[in-house]
Amino acid sequence: MKKSNVYTRKGDTGTTGLVGGQRIPKNHSRLEAYGTMDELNSLVGLLVTELTDEDDRDMLVQIQNDLFAVGCELATIDRVPKHAVSSDDVERMERAVDEADELCGGWKGFILPGGSHPAALAHVCRTVCRRLERRIYAIDDGVETDPVLLQYINRLSDYFFVLAKKINILQGVEENIWRNR
Repeated sequence: MKKSNVYTRKGDTGTTGLVGGQRIPKNHSRLEAYGTMDELNSLVGLLVTELTDEDDRDMLVQIQNDLFAVGCELATIDRVPKHAVSSDDVERMERAVDEADELCGGWKGFILPGGSHPAALAHVCRTVCRRLERRIYAIDDGVETDPVLLQYINRLSDYFFVLAKKINILQGVEENIWRNR
């Protein structure tokens, strides 16, 4: 029987390979970052399955493609950054945030994550995106991260926040506003 291309057996010793062939420990800060990116990308895929609005689905699939490119950049130590995302991508994200926020009608208070099922998933995407941002900042191998990539990830978490609000509005589900005791 032919050996599968899925496993290599090289990771059995607690290391993993990066783009370019360099091996790092599986608990390396760089691997934590792109592992969190992979987790976020999977959650975005789950969110796509919950939405019926074609424009929102298309935006999320574009985000998945962007995240895959981000992961490739994060999986690279010894090469010049590839600029996985551009300032145009940051602007696209800002436009999407502005459009959704306008539909949502502004500040009503701190929102408790939840509402409809897809909105709750968007909130989970938001929190994992915030963790991804922290993990990227925690990379401690001396290789500078593209500042535009960091801007993109920051705007992406904002997008998931307003997307959750938008989904609830479109589904007629009222937001749960935090009530201070």
